[in-house]
Amino acid sequence: MSKQLQELCRQVRKDTVQSIYLAGSGHPGSSLSAVEIMVTLYFTDVFRCNPAQPQDPLRDRFILSKGHAAPAYYSVLAHKGFFPRESLHTLRKLGSALQGHPNMEKLPCLDMAVGSLGQGLSIANGMAWALKRQQSTSHVFCLIGDGEQQEGQIWEAAMFAAQHKLDNVCLIVDVNGLQLVDAVAGIKNMNAAATQWQSFGWHATCVDGHSIPALYEAFRQAEERRGKPSVILANTVKGKGVSYMENQAEWHGTAPNERQYKSAMRELTREER
Repeated sequence: MSKQLQELCRQVRKDTVQSIYLAGSGHPGSSLSAVEIMVTLYFTDVFRCNPAQPQDPLRDRFILSKGHAAPAYYSVLAHKGFFPRESLHTLRKLGSALQGHPNMEKLPCLDMAVGSLGQGLSIANGMAWALKRQQSTSHVFCLIGDGEQQEGQIWEAAMFAAQHKLDNVCLIVDVNGLQLVDAVAGIKNMNAAATQWQSFGWHATCVDGHSIPALYEAFRQAEERRGKPSVILANTVKGKGVSYMENQAEWHGTAPNERQYKSAMRELTREER
């Protein structure tokens, strides 16, 4: 299974680079770093969802708070069967369901529309709190970026989740170390994030964000914990899979030109051999 999922991650990366290239706009670095996180979530038994019944009340919920990683998310949803893969070529096109940030009006399979950073965890808390009141066994997963932890609303949400013992919330932080124009540490250092989350009453786990087995185990442990919300700090590489994009802040929100696109696709295709 792990080998199959690794192959799927490679294909998601190809889809991501291609869709951004065709759109001439998008966020490759932030999308490529989060691929294993979303693939592990959607293609193992961690996350309950059914493309044939996208609004099943028994489903788990997912919020992509770092909505600019939508190209990778769209690829994951397409491979899962929520819509045809051919739609990926319409990213950011006029009238397309695949907007620059996920839009519930365009894609009814989504649990939340996102865009402004810092809001996703508050929304996840609201869902989780309501599900608990309904005595539902569903869980809510939320993916944020490490730079997003600089938002004050994140820590207000962290206090709320701990106070209300929302053990049906699992937050994943994509710790790729870079944000829009610089290293996260150079703007507002979040190196002690695990200790901070623990001090706010959360279970905190640090893992290799590109290791599917490590992510799977972290998700499983989060599901089994009781009385506290869980956060998984997934250490990743921005632009993972495309050598010239890796660990380069300028690829946060830059589309490749034709030469760069062909180079990336050759590199990602070589992984098939």
